[in-house]
Amino acid sequence: MIYDHRTYICRPGTVKQQIALYEEYGLATQVKHLGKPILYATTEVGDLNSFTHIWPYGSIAERAEKRAELYNDPDWQNYLKKSAEAGLLVEQENKILVGTDIFDKV
Repeated sequence: MIYDHRTYICRPGTVKQQIALYEEYGLATQVKHLGKPILYATTEVGDLNSFTHIWPYGSIAERAEKRAELYNDPDWQNYLKKSAEAGLLVEQENKILVGTDIFDKV
């Protein structure tokens, strides 16, 4: 199992706006292609202008296939356009995490 860990940094004071934009235009399409995320969260300590989400995949190949389907969906392209036009996001960091054997024991 792998986990796609994504953190987005927004302009100060705009996290709620970006999440609302995503909820209205992107969430349903993303869940349709990727399934339900493990986590979608904001922070109260550290970088207060950020939010994180984590998506599980069986493999890198599965991730690539699902994300290709997502990017080819016109509804997702519409969300990306609206998000870019809003100009709320300033940075993104992606990590691919690999679960250890210990994870399966808890």
